Amino acid sequence: MRQIRSIEDAKELEGEEVGLSDWVVIDQHRIDQFAEATGDYQWIHVDVERAAREMPDGKTISHGYLTLALIPTLTDKFIEVRNLERAINFGLNKVRFYAPVPVGARLRARAKVLQARRRAGALLLTSEIRLELEGARKPACVAETLGMYFFEG
Repeated sequence: MRQIRSIEDAKELEGEEVGLSDWVVIDQHRIDQFAEATGDYQWIHVDVERAAREMPDGKTISHGYLTLALIPTLTDKFIEVRNLERAINFGLNKVRFYAPVPVGARLRARAKVLQARRRAGALLLTSEIRLELEGARKPACVAETLGMYFFEG
C-alpha cells in the first residue's frame, strides 16, 4: 500500500501503477442484488433461462454499472492517505466498457495515478482504473476516476 501524507507525496506517484487487486467472482447473486438495488432487471442480467437460450455464451452478464461500482472496493488497499479528514468521490472523466462480464467471471482492478493537483484546499487525484477480466484480451472496463482528499488541519 502506498502512503500519501501531502499533495507533494501524491505528485510523486504520477504515472505510476499503484495497485493490483485480488480477483473477485461475479456471481448471479451479486448481479441480482444490483438489479434489486437499481431496478435494472433487463433480462440479459437476471433471466438465467433466457440467457442460456439467447446469449452468445449462454450466460447472463453483469450490469456495466455493477462492474464500475466495484472500483472502490477493489482499490481500497492501493493508497492510504494519512492525516485524512474526509474523502469524496468527485466523479469520472471517462468510462469505457470494452468486454461483457459473464456470470462466474473473475475481475480484478489495476490502478495508475494520472495526476495529483491541489483543488479547493484538497488533493484532487485522477487515476486510471482498469477492470481486468480473467482470461480476456481486453479489459472489461477502463475508467478515469476523480477523488478529493481533504487533509486534517
